[in-house]
Amino acid sequence: MADVRLIYDGERQLKPLVEAALANELRLTEAGLKQTENRVSEFEKRHRMSSQEFIARYENDEIAETTDFAEWIGELRLSQRLREKIETLRDIRFEN
Repeated sequence: MADVRLIYDGERQLKPLVEAALANELRLTEAGLKQTENRVSEFEKRHRMSSQEFIARYENDEIAETTDFAEWIGELRLSQRLREKIETLRDIRFEN
């Protein structure tokens, strides 16, 4: 568990501002994940194979390196990072 302490000397309430910023970041990250998942789905349809099959074949050097396949791998890696970020954002709690 990580703790973060914010120091603010102003008179306005800081908690609502931080909560709103985190909620917005979560919303944007979820939208990015949806877009990335759509791109992955397009690759799967275009190449008529699942991402799992693609990765297995790619790692076994059964598929030649192409720009299209490099983009597919990039989208898969991005989707994993976005899922991790979403999980982290959802787990943030405020101490009262």
